[in-house]
Amino acid sequence: MKQSYNNGVEATLGVISGKWKPQLLCYLGNRPQRTCDLRQELPAISQKVLTQQLRELERDGIIVRHVYGERAPFKVSYELTALGKSLGQILVQMSEWGEQRATQLPDMEIRNDHAGFTHILEG
Repeated sequence: MKQSYNNGVEATLGVISGKWKPQLLCYLGNRPQRTCDLRQELPAISQKVLTQQLRELERDGIIVRHVYGERAPFKVSYELTALGKSLGQILVQMSEWGEQRATQLPDMEIRNDHAGFTHILEG
């Protein structure tokens, strides 16, 4: 079934919306990652939600899933596609905006910078 959006912002948000997707894209911007690596980077995400978010990103052509090994347990890794890498500048701008906003609010802090997003741009 064909997706219908009111504008480009809505279409973009349809792909990257949610608490975890932008963060997953950040870590995948550094290098291909295994599921256990992503769980380590995002310890608050449940396995169910991680799997769901990765499947949605794969369905949307943002990441690709690689399965290694001929017998269970298989090793699985994920990496950004060219389309996923094209989100890099958008994610960097979102990160920079959030960091600037945090400097204006006394009860907000950013623990990490957008280093992962800049790797997306370099790739």
